[in-house]
Amino acid sequence: MINITFPDNSIKNFENNPSGMDVAKSISDGFARNCVAMKIDERLLDLNQTIKEDTSISFITAKDDEGLEILRHSSAHVMAEAVLNIYTDAKLTIGPVVEDGFYYDIDMDPISKDDLGAIETEMKKIIKAKNTFERNVVSKEEALEIFKDNPFKLELINELDHTQEISLYRNGKFIDLCRGPHIPHTGMIKGFKLLKISGAYWRADQTREQLQRLYGISFFDKKKLNKYIHLVEEARKRDHRKLGTRLDLYSFHDEAAGMPFFHAKGVEIWNALLEYWRDEHRAAGYVETKTPLMLNRKLWEQSGHWENYRENMYTSVIDNEEYAIKPMNCPGGMLLYKTKAYSYRDLPLRAGEVGLVHRHELSGALSGLFRVRAFHQDDAHIFMTPDQIEEEVLGVLKLSERIYSRFGLNFHLELSTRPKKSIGSDEQWESATNGLKAALELYGLEYVINEGDGAFYGPKIDIHIKDALGRTWQCGTVQLDMALPERFDLTYKGKDNEKHRPIMIHRVIYGSLERFFGILVEHFAGKFPLWLAPVQAILLPINQDLADYSEQIKSKLETCKIRCEVDKRSETLKKKIRDAQLNYIPLIITLGDKEKESETLSVRTLDGKVRMGLSMDEFVKSVSHHIKERTLDEAIL
Repeated sequence: MINITFPDNSIKNFENNPSGMDVAKSISDGFARNCVAMKIDERLLDLNQTIKEDTSISFITAKDDEGLEILRHSSAHVMAEAVLNIYTDAKLTIGPVVEDGFYYDIDMDPISKDDLGAIETEMKKIIKAKNTFERNVVSKEEALEIFKDNPFKLELINELDHTQEISLYRNGKFIDLCRGPHIPHTGMIKGFKLLKISGAYWRADQTREQLQRLYGISFFDKKKLNKYIHLVEEARKRDHRKLGTRLDLYSFHDEAAGMPFFHAKGVEIWNALLEYWRDEHRAAGYVETKTPLMLNRKLWEQSGHWENYRENMYTSVIDNEEYAIKPMNCPGGMLLYKTKAYSYRDLPLRAGEVGLVHRHELSGALSGLFRVRAFHQDDAHIFMTPDQIEEEVLGVLKLSERIYSRFGLNFHLELSTRPKKSIGSDEQWESATNGLKAALELYGLEYVINEGDGAFYGPKIDIHIKDALGRTWQCGTVQLDMALPERFDLTYKGKDNEKHRPIMIHRVIYGSLERFFGILVEHFAGKFPLWLAPVQAILLPINQDLADYSEQIKSKLETCKIRCEVDKRSETLKKKIRDAQLNYIPLIITLGDKEKESETLSVRTLDGKVRMGLSMDEFVKSVSHHIKERTLDEAIL
């Protein structure tokens, strides 16, 4: 008799050694049809594996995130099988699940996106066959024989010692090295699509073979695939690289790869973001500082960056001494702190800096404003006493919430703990981690723990914002650091008149200002709220005789801090209105003889509302209120 304990602590008895599927069917056939895998002793296992002793069991279903991950893992196998069926000389390497789908790296002649349709057709045949996934454990010698014609698999196998279990998975005629688990059969893949092809190097080594990387996505439900495809199409329309060009906000040039150029209209948005940042931080008790772009190597050695971050830093030699362009603002902040003697009465000290930093990124990793080599980081460093930790971390979280809500962005929190590569003592890390946990508990928002993903100098809270399409972006972070104050010998005089070591918080909210800018472009789809719009109002004279009058109105509006332009082109009014709408200008003002005589304005908004006979004072009062309050409301008038 085998006794199986379920998550609700109920127990069922089975006379023979049941498979996971047998146990699932004992609950109900409907439940079993939705089961993907089982978990025994925290190990994920295939449902066709037999259970030979008393144990506890839980099931992974199509509703679980783990279930979707397993489905996509299996989908990678199906895609690889389809490729081999068509391209018989292809050699498989590895095919993992990634955050948003799956891919497989394959050694084969280059193919194009036009070839994906044939691979999808072959995949549909494999899925329709409902081939089961069968696991088999083999010796190292057996594995070497099975994959003798694939040098990539042989390399992986030869790195294993004879004590390591080697498992293979077979579905139909296809066989691959794999740990598993997999879905019960290929027919569970209800919706899938191959997305793109890119190049990749074997093991990310540029000296090794260049491979074809095929990306795909899959779901248990075709409706979810259709929803995903819709979101992808919507994201394509919102692509900040395309919108940035069309709206004349910024550009990218080979002469400075990874270093964006901001145009006049982009700078208007940039300045609006900075002005808002400064207003909020001033109100929250921060001072603003500025540190040099380049600092001596000795400083980076003292901070630990030279040892832990050297490969990402740009360096130069000045007067026979090595310098580095700063990849972050922290060490400069340490030097600023040391210029004065502080008492406990002076703390907390909150110092912010929107500093330009440079970090080396591989050229293939560069992506618009999202991955750059030069960017501005809205760093702040808070120096405090140990008993101020909870209050200050709470203050950062509340400030972050205020700022993100201004853009209509929700967020969730992750607590990242000590990584393998780190500085500081065990005691410091435990104290710092507990301090962040305590602040999170007081804040009251749910959070998840991300083990081993902290900064090398301390644990951190990562803030992941969610945009209008439901995509998440990690922007803000709150890092508690007890190591750098010690490395730089920072002190303050305590109540006992003795020297004490301050605790320090590193934090950003925008993160990279460039990246946050790009996120906002896609979040708003280029239709910025009034306070952020680079051009807030455009004046359209109906004929050239009204051009000078339009300039007079423009001058009055600019005096009231309203950013505006005049469209003097010899185009029809209909075309001017259409072009203004395509450029997402919030307020479109038509000026004719009637408006000039009555000294009124006819105003059209992007939401389709038209107000005629509006006085200048009424218009300025309403618009100025929306700009001052930085509202998201489209009902401006």
